[in-house]
Amino acid sequence: MDDCLFCKIANGEMKADIVFQNEKIIAFRDIRPIAPVHVLIIPKEHISSMNDISEERTDLLGEMLYTATKIAKELEIAESGYKLLIRTGEHGGQEIPHIHLHLLGGARLSEGIGPIE
Repeated sequence: MDDCLFCKIANGEMKADIVFQNEKIIAFRDIRPIAPVHVLIIPKEHISSMNDISEERTDLLGEMLYTATKIAKELEIAESGYKLLIRTGEHGGQEIPHIHLHLLGGARLSEGIGPIE
């Protein structure tokens, strides 16, 4: 999509603090982190939300999840723990209509979304 922020990052049209990328996905630090480590993992292909995932694309979700575990290890938060989150739709809190997996860690996290204060 021409006006999708995440597509622009995936296409190299916008700068991001990229921590990983391959031919299918890209991972970068969130510009509004809610935890000390907050990385977004997105498909380079535009998929608006989880509601738009077809059975043929479940491999992509698996790769996103596996990549999250690799990044957690590289950023040294795997042993202490981390949270993975995908928001879907307005009531789910999805702000950008491009599927994205949040990797959150680096602090003890609340049962909600962010760190315990």
